[in-house]
Amino acid sequence: MSTQDRTMAELVQKYNIAAPRYTSYPTVPFWDEKTFSIDAWMDQVYRTFKQSKDRGLSLYIHLPFCESLCTYCGCNTRITKNHQVELPYIAALLKEWEMYLAVFKGERPLVSEIHLGGGTPTFFQPENLKLLIEGILEHVDVTADRSFSFEAHPANTTTEHLQILFDLGFRRLSLGIQDFDPLVQFMINRQQTFEEVEAVMLNAREIGFESINFDLIYGLPKQTQASVQDTIEKSMLLKPDRISFYSYAHVPWLKPGQRHYTEADLPKGTAKLALYNLGKKLILAQGYADIGMDHFAKKEDELYLAFQEERLHRNFMGYADRFNPLLIGIGVSSISDAWGGFAQNVKTVEEYHKLIASGVLPVVKGHILNAEDLVIRRYILDMMCKGKVQLDPTSDLTAQIKEELSTLVQDGLVSIEGDLIRCTAIGRSFLRNICMAFDQRFLKLRTKMQLFSEAI
Repeated sequence: MSTQDRTMAELVQKYNIAAPRYTSYPTVPFWDEKTFSIDAWMDQVYRTFKQSKDRGLSLYIHLPFCESLCTYCGCNTRITKNHQVELPYIAALLKEWEMYLAVFKGERPLVSEIHLGGGTPTFFQPENLKLLIEGILEHVDVTADRSFSFEAHPANTTTEHLQILFDLGFRRLSLGIQDFDPLVQFMINRQQTFEEVEAVMLNAREIGFESINFDLIYGLPKQTQASVQDTIEKSMLLKPDRISFYSYAHVPWLKPGQRHYTEADLPKGTAKLALYNLGKKLILAQGYADIGMDHFAKKEDELYLAFQEERLHRNFMGYADRFNPLLIGIGVSSISDAWGGFAQNVKTVEEYHKLIASGVLPVVKGHILNAEDLVIRRYILDMMCKGKVQLDPTSDLTAQIKEELSTLVQDGLVSIEGDLIRCTAIGRSFLRNICMAFDQRFLKLRTKMQLFSEAI
C-alpha cells in the first residue's frame, strides 16, 4: 500500500462516523418543533414569497407509490399494484397546492422549478401526470428559463410518459439505475436491464430531453470493484449529462426493508471507499467534472456551469443550478423550505388524505430559523456548493468554528487563511465531516444516538 493510500485509509477509519447529508440546516433531527406553528410557517412562506417573487419559486411533488420495494431505498414509499390510488392522490395534491396559493393572497406565483420525486413518478399513468401538471400550472406563470424534471424507473417508463411530460415543459429526467450487476440487483430488488435503460435514453434524446441524470450507488450489498467498474463503463456508453454517485445509507432501524441482507453483505470502510474512488476515477476520465458531494456533470451541462459561476445551490432535492429562496413541497412527507423556515408533511397516505379532506395543511413538524441558524446555514451551503467559506470576523462563532476545524486542518482536509476556509482535494471526500464543524446545533446537542448514516 502506498503512503498516499495508507493515509487515506487512516482518514477513512477516523472520519467514518454518522454524519448528516446537509440538505438543510438545521438538519431534521435538530428542528425546534416546540417553537414551530403552522401560523408562523405560513407567515414565513408569505414573506419569502413577497421578497423573491420576481425570482420564482421551486415546487417539489412527492409521488410515493411503487409496485415493488427496492430494499436499499431510504425514501418514503407506499408499495402497491393498485393504480386506483392515482386519481385520489392527484386530487389531494391539487387541493394542497390550492392551500399554498391562498397564502399568496391572490398574487399569481412565478414558478422556476418543478421536480417530480418519489417513490416512482412513472408509476402514474401518463394521462394522470398530465392532469396533475396542468392542474398545477393553471394558476401560475412560468419563468423563461424554467427547469422541470422528474425521476423515472427505466423498467416502467414509456415513450408516452416521456412525450407527455416533454409537451408539458419537462426537459430533464433522472433515471434510477443504482447498479447493473444481476446479483446486486437481486439483493436490492431492483431489476432493470442495460437494454431497458438504453431504450429510455434513446427515446428521451429523440423526443428532445436536454439533460439526463443517472443515479448510481456505491456500497450496496455484494458490490465489488469489478461490478462497479462494469456499471460505470456501461453507463458511459449511454453518455448521461449528469451522474449522481451516492453512498448507500444503511439505516435498517429506519428502513426495515434493508434487513433483507446483513452488514456482512456490505462493503465497509476502506473497501467501500475503494468503490467510490474507482467509480470517481472512471467518471472523471470520461470528461465529467466533480461539482459537489456525489455529483458529476458534463462541462456543457447547466449544473457544471452553475458550479463554475458559483451559483450552485443545495436543498432537499439535491444540487440545483439556481437558488430559489422559496421551495414548496407537496405530497406525503414532502419538505418545504422558505429560507427562514422548514416544514414537513405527514408521512402516511391515510393521514395525508384525512387532513387534506378536512381542509388542513398536512404539515406535521417544522423549524423557524433564528439569526444564528441563518449564518450557519449560509456557511454550510457555501462549503457544500463552493468548497470554501468566508467567516464573519465580527461573529462570536468564528473562533469556535476555527477551533472545531483545527483537527481537520492537521489532517489536510481544509486550510484556513485568515477567515477564509477552503476544502482541500482530499477533503472533498469528507465534506459531510467538514460541515459538522460548522453545525452549532449538533455540537451543542451531541448525542450517542445514531441519527445519520456513515459519512463514507
